[in-house]
Amino acid sequence: MKVLIDTCTFLWFVADAPELSANARAAIINPENEVYFSSISAWEISRKYARGKLSLPSRPETLIPEVRRNSGIASLPLIEDDAVAAEKLPPHHNDPFDRMLIAQALMNGMILVSPDEAFHPYPVRLLW
Repeated sequence: MKVLIDTCTFLWFVADAPELSANARAAIINPENEVYFSSISAWEISRKYARGKLSLPSRPETLIPEVRRNSGIASLPLIEDDAVAAEKLPPHHNDPFDRMLIAQALMNGMILVSPDEAFHPYPVRLLW
């Protein structure tokens, strides 16, 4: 199964937070799954950290690749087709980071691992 973890899912995974559902955790650690983390989420985390709105155990440029490497999570770059697809989505949700993750999941045939109920109106497969 190909899964894309959203920003809060990644942060909860890093923190081993109780907010992370058992299904999400199982999907991330299952070695049979292809697990991806978007460059869009890396940007979102970096922006929030730089503005002092997010506390992390280490700087994003260290934390993100370290967690990905140690957990077998692949990086998903933003490509032109994904960016164009995000703007074709219906305007159910205005967060540009979330819209891009939805587009990436749709364009790459992935299940999006997220607790965000705002994703439900979109034709994206969700897991939580």
